[in-house]
Amino acid sequence: MTIKRTILITGCSADGIGAVLALTLARQGHYVFATARNTSKIPLELKNLPNVSIIALEVSSTESVTEAAKTVEASGHGLDVLVNNAGFGYTMPLLDVDIHRAQDLYNANVWGVLRTVQAFAGQLIKSKGRIVNMSSVGAVVNTPWIGTYASSKAAVNSISETLRLELSPFGVSVVTVMLGTVATPFHANEPVPELPAGSYYASISETIAKWAKGEAGPKGGSTQDLVNSLVPDIVASGRNGVVWRGVNSGIVRFVSRWAPGFILNGMMSMGQGLDELVNASSES
Repeated sequence: MTIKRTILITGCSADGIGAVLALTLARQGHYVFATARNTSKIPLELKNLPNVSIIALEVSSTESVTEAAKTVEASGHGLDVLVNNAGFGYTMPLLDVDIHRAQDLYNANVWGVLRTVQAFAGQLIKSKGRIVNMSSVGAVVNTPWIGTYASSKAAVNSISETLRLELSPFGVSVVTVMLGTVATPFHANEPVPELPAGSYYASISETIAKWAKGEAGPKGGSTQDLVNSLVPDIVASGRNGVVWRGVNSGIVRFVSRWAPGFILNGMMSMGQGLDELVNASSES
């Protein structure tokens, strides 16, 4: 029989991983704190469940995270699991990256993780609980146009695995989830990249836009299937360390460790428009 947990999940906007995960866990009888920057985007179905509390939480804001932690503590339910799911993407050649936007991304994707861990650490140490940090397979392979996002997830990996060691004396486990491709509104929520005037990549702007919109590359698997595979990582006893979940995650795990560099580079560059740039350069 599965022990009933109290779980807080960040980033629970409709149709995303967080919302589906919160709904699935709540239906299994766990108590869920479903959070989002804008709570109006949390599904009504989730809001109507008796074992779900809705909390406004902006992971980029220390004040917001601190207030959310106070709300959870005051509720008297305790906290067994913190799931850091909130974040956003950014598709843009690194030469064209808007540094301010990149800083905002890091503030959410990287410092947002650490910010929530710091705020909820006392409650998790008290319960000898668990932290689950959502990362991405993009952190371990070099893919054109998503260098900012991928590097933020590489930072999450390092922080998450270091936290696993630093929190082990207190009985808190830390799971790092390497997510593969998933069919969620993640790409739809990202604005189509507009390359700046004079960009070296202007000739392949349409190709870059297709990758940003999720129209190119591997198709994602069902969000519900992914969530079903994640549930044991969140609620089952003894889970700790890095896990690989979602479509293509197993393949990426293998090739990132064992494929020769030139093969891996070729795989990750395929269909990205780099050949067109080479041809255009040689003809000029």
